[in-house]
Amino acid sequence: MWQIKRDSLTDSGTAATEDRNAGPKNRSTPEYLNLKIELHRRLIEIINLQALETMTRPQIEVEVGEIVHEQLALQKHALNQAERRALVSDILDELLGLGPLEPLLQDESINDILVNGHEVIFVERKGRLERVDSRFKDERHLLRIIQKIVSAVGRRVDEQSPYVDARLSDGSRVNAVIPPLAIDGPLLSIRKFAKKPINMDKLVEYGSIPQAVADVLSAIVVARRNILISGGTGAGKTTLLNAMSAAIDHSERIVTIEDSAELQLQQIHVARLETRPPNIEGRGEIGQRELVKNALRMRPDRIIVGEVRAGEAFDMLQAMNTGHDGSMTTVHANTPRDALSRLEQMIGMSGIDIPPRSARAQIASAINVVIQVARLFDGTRRVVSVSEITGMESDVVTMQEIFRYRIRGRDEANRVDGYFEATGIRPRFLEHVHAHGVSLPADIFRPELRIS
Repeated sequence: MWQIKRDSLTDSGTAATEDRNAGPKNRSTPEYLNLKIELHRRLIEIINLQALETMTRPQIEVEVGEIVHEQLALQKHALNQAERRALVSDILDELLGLGPLEPLLQDESINDILVNGHEVIFVERKGRLERVDSRFKDERHLLRIIQKIVSAVGRRVDEQSPYVDARLSDGSRVNAVIPPLAIDGPLLSIRKFAKKPINMDKLVEYGSIPQAVADVLSAIVVARRNILISGGTGAGKTTLLNAMSAAIDHSERIVTIEDSAELQLQQIHVARLETRPPNIEGRGEIGQRELVKNALRMRPDRIIVGEVRAGEAFDMLQAMNTGHDGSMTTVHANTPRDALSRLEQMIGMSGIDIPPRSARAQIASAINVVIQVARLFDGTRRVVSVSEITGMESDVVTMQEIFRYRIRGRDEANRVDGYFEATGIRPRFLEHVHAHGVSLPADIFRPELRIS
């Protein structure tokens, strides 16, 4: 019984719904790509698109398989069963998903997808970049997929706005740049997010942080200390923020503010806000700063800003200083000291004339803990420093390091060889940790302790 075909057709067999990876090895050849695109266009003419909304993918796959079989016969294309299954699977990706990107998005071993024009696609696995055979038919094909991604979240990309930040339905981060800014064809970058949020236990398992330090970070969250996570691009700032947020009590109201919604908080009382870009007339833009101001009227217990980049840093610090203890944010910086310098620069971008000493006083009063994360030379991501801000001395924000990661060199497999160590400083936040009923081992801060 046909549900998606507009006119009746005598059944001629069924298409098996087997392993999507089965099929020909030449799925990137021009002949195969041309056939796939031609059949996709023909399907759009034949099928009832409204019927797709009421059907599951396996149901659609069976019926599309029938139509593809018919069309192949009409066009005198001879394909074996495995090739036909692969063709049906790829056409469904074009029809329902993101074309050549779909198998890469479903591969859980891939962290990043980097498209450099329609012919070249790289992926990152375990910190290493490698090229894959997938490709788009031409530049128009890639542009159509980019438009499908950005339009789904109410954004646009065209000659007037040739670059855009967006996200997929699962929260994966997307950036696209098109000509004339992209000289050799459209560029697309996708930072995939795990289907299951990565928690502290997973970070410990991956070696990003030892269990003892993970316990301290969770205790800091419970104790409602204001936290700044610092690191370079791709260092794992948002991943660590997600993992640490799991320690927040479910009774607290959390307001999150992001340019592109990607946080995966597990609490039941989360209000998520996302910025809005300007429309085609250049109007209607709502940035993070406006959302931070509005969040203060939403009765939050904690405010979490995905990343501070400009003047919103001042409003975030104000929120931390006015009763919203336990707030968190991230910033791009290479060291904890650089992170504080960047915050000071962002305060200057707020348009408020505030002396440098007053800006530093705001930072010293608002931020309690700075956590530095880094992506090391072997591709691994680690917490490399946990520091506490202790106040001001003259015009300088004072800071003391509690834990640090020391690199000894490389092992036989060319991986980073290092260890965590305590500096021997007993942090001031311990009194807040104990006040919230959390106990930490007394010897965890011993200077001779090496933490594996």
